[in-house]
Amino acid sequence: MNQIEIINFAERPSLVSRYMLELRDVTIQKDPMRFRRNLQRIGEIMAYEISQRLDYKDVEVQTPLAKAVCQTPAEDVVIGTILRAGLPFHQGFLDYFDNAENAFVSAYRKYREKAGDQFDVLIEYLASPSIEGKTLLLVDPMLATGTSMDLGYRALLSKGNPAHIHVCSVIASQQAIDYVTDHFPKDRTTVWVGAIDPEINAHSYIVPGLGDAGDLAFRPKD
Repeated sequence: MNQIEIINFAERPSLVSRYMLELRDVTIQKDPMRFRRNLQRIGEIMAYEISQRLDYKDVEVQTPLAKAVCQTPAEDVVIGTILRAGLPFHQGFLDYFDNAENAFVSAYRKYREKAGDQFDVLIEYLASPSIEGKTLLLVDPMLATGTSMDLGYRALLSKGNPAHIHVCSVIASQQAIDYVTDHFPKDRTTVWVGAIDPEINAHSYIVPGLGDAGDLAFRPKD
């Protein structure tokens, strides 16, 4: 049986490790502009790595001196992002896949009791082109339980059936990785993650994680 491929950047040396250090550090992460930029830079690196997995076609172009044959992706790419912490991460992918189409899904936790730990993940907003037969990059920096990513993906299925799904996250819990491998198509899903942390706490935050990525990127919400 096919298995979903998991690419964990923490298992190999790269600059992602340095950017991850800065995202996690309680002092450095107090600078929201740097926090956003580090999310963006990890998105750029993942976009480059994913670009090596795509199919390409030859295109003839006219230079000032003669014609040259160059390559361009033969696949249509859609970058789908879970709001709001996903925005700077999304920008990193868009910096490299600058011709990609874009999709946005709002997913949020609705707590069943005030100050409680029990919550449901709700989808309220979807803006997306058709994803039929396209390569879908589904990006969300924090993959705690996997539920938001799964619900976002299922909402996007109303716009078609993608040829391949790249699930991209900065930090994921092992529980979320297990959830994704159980719920996403095994024959056409690849998972890219900066690091996999061992657990989530009673509030469903990744431990050790880095805290609330949305609040760190855009200041605390009410």
